[in-house]
Amino acid sequence: MGVVFESVIKVGEEGNWFIELTDTVRQRTVICHDLDEYSQKVEDFGADYGGHIDEVKWSKDGDVPPQTMDEIRLEMSRQQEDIEKEKENS
Repeated sequence: MGVVFESVIKVGEEGNWFIELTDTVRQRTVICHDLDEYSQKVEDFGADYGGHIDEVKWSKDGDVPPQTMDEIRLEMSRQQEDIEKEKENS
């Protein structure tokens, strides 16, 4: 069985976005309120499988506005740039 995580972008009652991360193998779910927390939880969950994750499935609830998706994409791009800079400096 492959290691598959599901990531669902949602919006709370106050209008703040969060990501619901589910490890489908062990059926555990956490709520991540920002991408730093999300990255850490993926790493934590992945550690249980020796860092091997076969797939991360992304989806979003229907009520997530486009500007929220833009905000998340922009932040993900920034994080990717930071990761690439760290690799270059290693």
